[in-house]
Amino acid sequence: MPKRELFIKRVYEIVNELKIPLIDERVYDKVTFSTGSAIASVIFKFEEDESVIRGFLGLAEYFHTVVIKKKDEFYIPHASILFKLESA
Repeated sequence: MPKRELFIKRVYEIVNELKIPLIDERVYDKVTFSTGSAIASVIFKFEEDESVIRGFLGLAEYFHTVVIKKKDEFYIPHASILFKLESA
């Protein structure tokens, strides 16, 4: 199984374990993010260390918000900050 597929599969497993709402292509028709209004954009890069995924998803848990999947990347929008998780 390619590295990106393992990354996505592991994110889904941890999301289910932590019971965090996830919105993906099966649910929405189109998603866009307005990064122009964001005060900060924080990017997490997964390089085979699962703690990066857990730290990213911990933010969704902390802020009581959802995770949005777009292609091979995951986003957590919160106020004027956009968190992004991607595979290196």
